[in-house]
Amino acid sequence: QVQLVESGGGLVQPGGSLRLSCAASGFTFSRYALTWYRQAPGKEREWVATSDGRSTSYTDSVKDRLTISRDDAKNTVYLQMNSLKPEDTAWYYCYASIAGGLWGQGTQVTVSL
Repeated sequence: QVQLVESGGGLVQPGGSLRLSCAASGFTFSRYALTWYRQAPGKEREWVATSDGRSTSYTDSVKDRLTISRDDAKNTVYLQMNSLKPEDTAWYYCYASIAGGLWGQGTQVTVSL
Protein backbone atom coordinates (compact mmCIF):
# COMPACT_ATOMS: atom_id res chain seq x y z
CA GLN A 1 0.00 0.00 0.00
CA VAL A 2 1.34 3.41 -1.00
CA GLN A 3 1.21 5.63 2.05
CA LEU A 4 2.91 8.10 4.36
CA VAL A 5 2.41 7.91 8.11
CA GLU A 6 3.50 10.77 10.36
CA SER A 7 4.23 10.51 14.07
CA GLY A 8 5.96 12.38 16.86
CA GLY A 9 3.65 15.31 17.43
CA GLY A 10 2.46 16.45 20.82
CA LEU A 11 2.35 19.25 23.36
CA VAL A 12 5.60 21.05 24.12
CA GLN A 13 6.50 24.23 25.96
CA PRO A 14 7.98 27.22 24.13
CA GLY A 15 11.69 26.68 23.61
CA GLY A 16 11.28 22.91 23.60
CA SER A 17 11.99 20.33 20.92
CA LEU A 18 10.18 17.61 19.03
CA ARG A 19 11.16 15.23 16.26
CA LEU A 20 8.54 14.33 13.71
CA SER A 21 8.83 11.21 11.61
CA CYS A 22 7.17 10.26 8.34
CA ALA A 23 7.38 6.61 7.36
CA ALA A 24 6.80 5.75 3.72
CA SER A 25 5.72 2.49 2.14
CA GLY A 26 4.70 1.19 -1.26
CA PHE A 27 7.08 3.20 -3.43
CA THR A 28 10.81 3.69 -4.03
CA PHE A 29 11.40 6.32 -1.38
CA SER A 30 14.90 7.35 -2.45
CA ARG A 31 13.72 8.54 -5.87
CA TYR A 32 11.49 11.31 -4.60
CA ALA A 33 11.61 14.64 -2.89
CA LEU A 34 9.96 14.65 0.53
CA THR A 35 8.39 17.77 1.97
CA TRP A 36 6.93 18.90 5.26
CA TYR A 37 3.96 21.26 5.25
CA ARG A 38 1.97 22.65 8.15
CA GLN A 39 -1.44 24.15 8.68
CA ALA A 40 -2.16 26.34 11.66
CA PRO A 41 -5.70 26.87 12.97
CA GLY A 42 -7.58 29.20 10.65
CA LYS A 43 -4.72 29.46 8.17
CA GLU A 44 -3.81 27.94 4.84
CA ARG A 45 -1.39 25.07 4.58
CA GLU A 46 2.18 26.34 4.16
CA TRP A 47 5.41 24.81 2.96
CA VAL A 48 8.00 24.18 5.70
CA ALA A 49 10.94 22.22 4.27
CA THR A 50 11.97 19.90 1.45
CA SER A 51 14.66 17.26 1.01
CA ASP A 52 15.37 15.94 -2.47
CA GLY A 53 18.16 13.67 -1.33
CA ARG A 54 20.89 16.05 -2.45
CA SER A 55 19.86 19.30 -0.86
CA THR A 56 17.42 20.80 1.61
CA SER A 57 15.43 24.01 1.64
CA TYR A 58 13.36 25.82 4.25
CA THR A 59 10.84 28.54 4.61
CA ASP A 60 12.44 31.58 6.24
CA SER A 61 10.46 31.41 9.47
CA VAL A 62 11.94 28.02 10.44
CA LYS A 63 15.55 28.35 9.26
CA ASP A 64 18.07 27.55 12.01
CA ARG A 65 15.35 25.98 14.18
CA LEU A 66 13.90 23.14 12.11
CA THR A 67 15.96 20.54 10.26
CA ILE A 68 14.71 18.09 7.66
CA SER A 69 16.60 14.85 7.16
CA ARG A 70 15.93 11.48 5.58
CA ASP A 71 17.04 7.90 5.99
CA ASP A 72 16.49 6.19 2.66
CA ALA A 73 17.33 2.80 4.16
CA LYS A 74 14.42 3.21 6.58
CA ASN A 75 12.11 4.96 4.09
CA THR A 76 11.66 7.72 6.63
CA VAL A 77 11.93 11.49 6.60
CA TYR A 78 12.31 13.49 9.80
CA LEU A 79 11.72 17.02 10.97
CA GLN A 80 13.80 17.97 14.00
CA MET A 81 12.14 20.96 15.64
CA ASN A 82 14.13 23.03 18.14
CA SER A 83 13.46 26.33 19.90
CA LEU A 84 9.78 25.90 19.26
CA LYS A 85 7.51 28.92 19.36
CA PRO A 86 3.74 29.20 19.88
CA GLU A 87 3.44 30.16 16.21
CA ASP A 88 4.78 26.72 15.27
CA THR A 89 1.50 25.25 16.55
CA ALA A 90 -0.07 23.43 13.60
CA TRP A 91 -0.87 20.13 12.01
CA TYR A 92 2.26 18.91 10.22
CA TYR A 93 1.94 16.91 7.03
CA CYS A 94 4.40 14.91 5.00
CA TYR A 95 4.20 15.00 1.20
CA ALA A 96 5.92 12.91 -1.46
CA SER A 97 6.20 14.16 -5.00
CA ILE A 98 5.20 10.90 -6.64
CA ALA A 99 2.74 10.94 -9.53
CA GLY A 100 -0.35 12.83 -8.40
CA GLY A 101 1.26 13.64 -5.06
CA LEU A 102 0.91 11.69 -1.80
CA TRP A 103 -0.04 13.15 1.59
CA GLY A 104 0.11 11.68 5.03
CA GLN A 105 -2.66 12.06 7.59
CA GLY A 106 -0.75 14.61 9.67
CA THR A 107 0.49 14.91 13.22
CA GLN A 108 -0.48 17.71 15.58
CA VAL A 109 2.08 19.96 17.26
CA THR A 110 1.02 22.32 20.02
CA VAL A 111 3.49 24.77 21.52
CA SER A 112 2.08 26.23 24.72
CA LEU A 113 2.78 26.76 28.41
